[in-house]
Amino acid sequence: MMSGTSLDGVDAALIETDGESVRRLGRAVTLPYPDAFRERLRGVLGDRGDIAGAARELTERHAEAVSALLAAAGLPPSAVGVVGFHGQTVLHRPADRLTRQIGDGALLARLTGIAVVDDFRSADVLAGGEGAPLVPVYHRALAAGLEWPLAVLNIGGVANVTWIGEGGELVAFDTGPGNALLDDWVRARTGRPFDEGGTLAAAGRVDAGVLAALMADPYFARPAPKSLDRDELGRDAEGRLLWRDLSPEDGAATLAAFTVEAVAAAIGCCPAVPRRWLVGGGGRRNDALLAGLRRRLGVPVEPVEAVGWDGDALEAEAFAYLAVRAVRGLPLSLPGTTGVPRPMSGGRLSPAPGQPLPWKKADAASAG
Repeated sequence: MMSGTSLDGVDAALIETDGESVRRLGRAVTLPYPDAFRERLRGVLGDRGDIAGAARELTERHAEAVSALLAAAGLPPSAVGVVGFHGQTVLHRPADRLTRQIGDGALLARLTGIAVVDDFRSADVLAGGEGAPLVPVYHRALAAGLEWPLAVLNIGGVANVTWIGEGGELVAFDTGPGNALLDDWVRARTGRPFDEGGTLAAAGRVDAGVLAALMADPYFARPAPKSLDRDELGRDAEGRLLWRDLSPEDGAATLAAFTVEAVAAAIGCCPAVPRRWLVGGGGRRNDALLAGLRRRLGVPVEPVEAVGWDGDALEAEAFAYLAVRAVRGLPLSLPGTTGVPRPMSGGRLSPAPGQPLPWKKADAASAG
């Protein structure tokens, strides 16, 4: 399961995997967060406020998502080997060896009756890695049979890319902003939750000065691997938003252009130019973003559905896959994906009361 930096809800998906190949993809569901809970989550970003209360409610909502997914698939809890529970990132400062995803894996195991793996990022960060992105090993498994080098771009709250080389080599990192800054701007200036279809951005003009100031951030000169907190970019020395004086339309256009320019800059961190970009996450539905990416990248840029993937379920599927890898002790992160010194496993297993441990099952099926 995945609850991303956009704070929009829980994505849950079923896959069958041994943690190496993907044998079968199953059903997927999304449970949107009520506005009130979304605001409570927003209130604990930065690891402040009522963390315990938010963590419990988040866990309960994930349990509801598991129930909804199993009901949609017509499966009992006993059919599932393990749940991958990412939790909600409230703090990510890998330079200080800090990352925190709230959520209670042991409670989720009790509520669902299924073993749970959570806390996927801590081991990587404590070892000196960026702790993100963690999905590249799943992207590579899914992309078997496609032409490489290939880039898989996830435009969530923060955008990240997986570059897959001709021999299956992986390089991955956060490119920069995804939807989070744009969503926050649209919500603050129009009351709408996001720029549906990119219509607000399409009605505005990019402020070249603001865009240049945004792209001057030292983050973009850093080599990969690297990762970002959702609120790390876009402020002046006094902590004020660089685009604060723009109209709603021009602000949206400038922030959409910021996401595009950050992706274009990311090519410099790739060992070879990708032949194709596949785009997942909510940003793939923003026509202004996709049009901008096609203009700037000069190669095919398509939603992941073009190759039969489900862009809404992709990250939830990834954490199901990672949960099985964690149970088997397989690496979740690599030097080329997070900068960790060596391939590392991770995660924390919480067995379900009265249930066998997942590695004793004949099939490594997973719900994430």
